[in-house]
Amino acid sequence: MRIAVLKETAPGETRVAMTPETAKKFISLGATVAVEHGAGATASITDAAYSDAGAEVGAAAAVVKDADIVLGVQAPDPTALAGTKAGAWVAATFDPFGPTPVQGRDRVEAYAKAGLEALSMEFMPRITRAQSMDVLSSQSNLSGYKAVIAAADTYGRAFPMMMTAAGTVQAARVFVMGVGVAGLQAIATAKRLGAQVSATDVRSATKEQIQSLGAKPIFVESVEGIEGEGSGGYATEMSEEYQKAQAELVSGHIAKQDIVITTALIPGRAAPRLISDAQIATMKPGSVIFDLAVAQGGNVEGSVPDQVVEKHGVKIMGYANTPATLAADASALFARNLYNFLSAFWDKEAGKPVLDEEIGDAVRLTQGGAVVNERLKG
Repeated sequence: MRIAVLKETAPGETRVAMTPETAKKFISLGATVAVEHGAGATASITDAAYSDAGAEVGAAAAVVKDADIVLGVQAPDPTALAGTKAGAWVAATFDPFGPTPVQGRDRVEAYAKAGLEALSMEFMPRITRAQSMDVLSSQSNLSGYKAVIAAADTYGRAFPMMMTAAGTVQAARVFVMGVGVAGLQAIATAKRLGAQVSATDVRSATKEQIQSLGAKPIFVESVEGIEGEGSGGYATEMSEEYQKAQAELVSGHIAKQDIVITTALIPGRAAPRLISDAQIATMKPGSVIFDLAVAQGGNVEGSVPDQVVEKHGVKIMGYANTPATLAADASALFARNLYNFLSAFWDKEAGKPVLDEEIGDAVRLTQGGAVVNERLKG
């Protein structure tokens, strides 16, 4: 069983799909591990560290030659995988609903044509036994943290209340919109920095989570019977009635905030618009909005990936790839997710992983030259 890891080639991608830690673990299972020269450089991992862990380090062509499994952060172009065994697995993120050929259905089709078995890590079901395999959660956790740190740096004022001989500095007001993994970490980080934090979500079940972190929940109470909970714990799109009520509530609250962090995403859909230009205009000059969904169309009107846009005196920002700004930690967590995934199904007698139906069918996009995932059919 040969497991290969190539250097990431997507623009701005600094992460790597295997660390020396997980390389050792795969080798202990009986696998041979091969890593391309420089694959871990942007995540502060040297080739020597991989070699010391027992991995082969070489050129890309040599690394993928006869590989049974290829691991990636973002799925490589199938042309880079020439030389792998027939039907080789590729476990990575594929963004199969993405709008471009590089990140979308065209790439999935190319994998099918190449006879590769694409395993999409972002399709990992949100069930208890798959929590340790969930790359979306591990990376979102870091993203929530980074959003607050970056916003605080751009804000240019202190976060905590400071009582000094020269007078009192008031605590920053931080509002988190969307209380998934990223939102919860954003709340926790802002609280640790001493901010006055509030948060909202379309899922009523998150109210207790917000309060448990010491933040104030901001929820629509006038519209009954709306839970906003979709399959797997994801948020769903809400009715027009709820959206109108939420917009009114949020508009009044946003005007009083110093920092707003938006985190709302719906799988397979463009990011929902949460903040309009008119709402931005009500905010205080010098306020900051961090749009964590900017790469998927944005929650904030006018947000641009990797740019700080100033509108009405408010700075709007967001990264195209937030986890990549924390490459070392993001790589460590991503690599552990991949190891947890494959090792959970490792068949000692066969010397390889054998996926079950529940998780295997959920993450498998292509097999036997065809697109097989039900979510991509029709």
